Amino acid sequence: MIRVVVVDDEELVREGLVVIAGAGPGIEVVGQAADGVDAVSVVARTAPDVVLMDIRMPRLDGIEATSRIVESHPACRVLVLTTVETDEVVHAALRAGASGFLLKSSPRDQLWHGIAAVASGDALLAPSITRRLIEAHLTSPRIGAARTMQLTERQTDVVRLVARGLSNREIAADLHLAETTVKGYLSEVLTRHALRDRTQLVVLAYESGLVRPGESPT
Repeated sequence: MIRVVVVDDEELVREGLVVIAGAGPGIEVVGQAADGVDAVSVVARTAPDVVLMDIRMPRLDGIEATSRIVESHPACRVLVLTTVETDEVVHAALRAGASGFLLKSSPRDQLWHGIAAVASGDALLAPSITRRLIEAHLTSPRIGAARTMQLTERQTDVVRLVARGLSNREIAADLHLAETTVKGYLSEVLTRHALRDRTQLVVLAYESGLVRPGESPT
């Protein structure tokens, strides 16, 4: 079961998310919080796999709460839910350590997919959003100074496709590999470069020059 904590300051929204998320396959809601301060406390107490995080909340907003949770609980993934899709909000959430981003208007099956995706270590961002954010700002304090990526030829192929926004299944089809093989390549790269997830991998791919802003995504 994927253990989930729901964080939102609007009671009706929060309770609705608790019901919807809890109805998802293989998902168990283990806690909820009305603001960032409570969220940090609830996460420490329940050790969830995924936190559904609102952005605008009293006492402590979702960005700072995400940063504190990720720093204190590296295994916990944060999926940000908001009503506004702006570069500033998305980028701030990613820089804080969030692994995914969804609008609150997303259908329930997309929410369930998002929870499962970030729980498994994937980043949940549409390719268009990923490219827009990375090209607008190519540095990340959570990754550090730009550095060279030491990759094999096949790892390079996989990383470039990740930077284009392809899923593991799509990468496997493109490179004529088994999906488990693609996962293996990604795991090796993430471990070697001490990266948390695919989002950080994409940033580093741009920072290192492996992928350049403005390159065609096809």
